[in-house]
This record gives sequence, C-alpha cells and structure tokens, in this order.
Amino acid sequence: MSKLIAAINMTLDGFCDHTAAIADDQLHQHYNDILRTGGTLLYGRTTYQLMESYWPNLVKHPSGNQSEDEFAVLIDNISKIVFSRTLKKVEWKNSTLATKSLKEEVLELKQQNGKAIYAGSPSLIAQLTQLELIDEYQLCVHPVILGEGLRLFKNINDIKTLKLIKTKTFDSGSLVLYYELLQKN
Repeated sequence: MSKLIAAINMTLDGFCDHTAAIADDQLHQHYNDILRTGGTLLYGRTTYQLMESYWPNLVKHPSGNQSEDEFAVLIDNISKIVFSRTLKKVEWKNSTLATKSLKEEVLELKQQNGKAIYAGSPSLIAQLTQLELIDEYQLCVHPVILGEGLRLFKNINDIKTLKLIKTKTFDSGSLVLYYELLQKN
C-alpha cells in the first residue's frame, strides 16, 4: 500500500507562496531526497503550470547549482498526475491528466505497492484533508510572515487533530514539521 504525503512550503502565518520560501541548497537537497523516494506527484492546475513553466527549462539549461539542477532532473523524471477541470492536455514529461475524481484516483494509487504519493498543491492538500486521505503531512514552515496570500488549509470545515512525529531544522531557520492525522472519522 502506498502512503499519501502532503509536502509543501508555507510561511509562518500559513500562506503558500513559492517566492516567500528560502530555497537554499539545504531545502533543495531535502526535496531531492523526497523525490528519490516518491513514486507520484499530485498537482492542481495552478501548481502544475507554475512548476512546468520552470523546471523542464532548467533540465535543458542547468544553472550550475548542483542541488537545484538535481531537483530539476528528479522532478522532470517522476510521474505527475494533474487535477484540472480546464486543462485539456499536459505536455511536461511523465505528466497525465487525472481521469477520475480526486478520491477515486487517490484510493486507486494508494492500493499500489510502491513508493510514496506526494500532494504538492495547496488546493489538493485542502481537499485531501477534507477527504481524510492524507497519511502524513510534511509542512516546511519558513521564518517569513507574509500577511496575505493563499492559505494552505482554506475551506477546512471541521477540526483535524494531528500528531507531531518528527521535525527537521534547516540553517535558514526553516522547519519541516512531520504530522500524521491522530484519528480519522
């Protein structure tokens, strides 16, 4: 059975904005390690288009930063499933459009014996939280107060109690908090 992990960067005040993250070598290495153990990434349209507009180009034209260039290759090669009501096709290597509902697609993926499934879009993480399908949260909190933006847990209507299972600290002051859902309803 595959494990579904919500892995995302966020600010101290709970917003998801890639421009606010401290994307240093340690952070890239952390996500490189995740991609090496992952089997599939789940994206919503917005995050997919953001990632697709940057990383494939870096594969073709490396930056010279080893951890960032390695991340580009790893994310290019991993399987990606995109959930969108408006996209008709996806062109990034190893990407497919979901053909089933989020719940059906994830339950089917979880039945496979294999590597972890990572959800990396704020909207998908919120929906998967509502559906109680996430096995683990890996929230990388950056020491930044943004004040406004896209909240990670927008539209969550009931209490979800999590258990902290471990932490990881970076020199930048960023902190990965690893949680599991304490009790599913």
